[in-house]
Amino acid sequence: MDNDVSAGNTTTTIAGRLALGITLLAFGLGHTALIDGVTAADAVSVAHYVGGVALFVAGLLALRERDPANGTAFAVLGAMWFTWAVTDGARGSGNAAGLFLLLFALVALSLTLAGGDQLGQGVHGLLFVSLVLLAVAVFADSSALAEVAGWFAVAAGAVAWYAATAARAHWPTVLQRRAAPGRGVTATG
Repeated sequence: MDNDVSAGNTTTTIAGRLALGITLLAFGLGHTALIDGVTAADAVSVAHYVGGVALFVAGLLALRERDPANGTAFAVLGAMWFTWAVTDGARGSGNAAGLFLLLFALVALSLTLAGGDQLGQGVHGLLFVSLVLLAVAVFADSSALAEVAGWFAVAAGAVAWYAATAARAHWPTVLQRRAAPGRGVTATG
């Protein structure tokens, strides 16, 4: 592993990743039923203020700092969390909720495929899987599938938290790629 902390080590990026991590952990744990009496509805305040407002502001600040990758991700995901929080409990259909989740799963997929640092791609990839599983769970009315989706959100939150902490604490943020056997080594003689 390499101690490359150049990617995502600005204060704005660190704050954005912490906000995303906290939101994903609260949202995911609410779906897992791991903590007795804690549901996804209990994450609404965190999603509204931390995931929605704070993440959106971090996105705008990152864009101002000429960081389009994190700025776009934070602003769009902030809008998603804000919308989810203010519409929670609204009298919409289950299919509308599933469609909302699928649309933002596509956003998470775009963020994953757009590149960036490995940890950011990992967060967005895990979020994509979580949102797809949760959308299917909503369409199928499956609490078991929603619980699996929650675990993927927890994993995404943990990776986002690690990415923020690693940048600040100068921990490894990049996996070193090894050369395939027989490659990169030349014989002299």
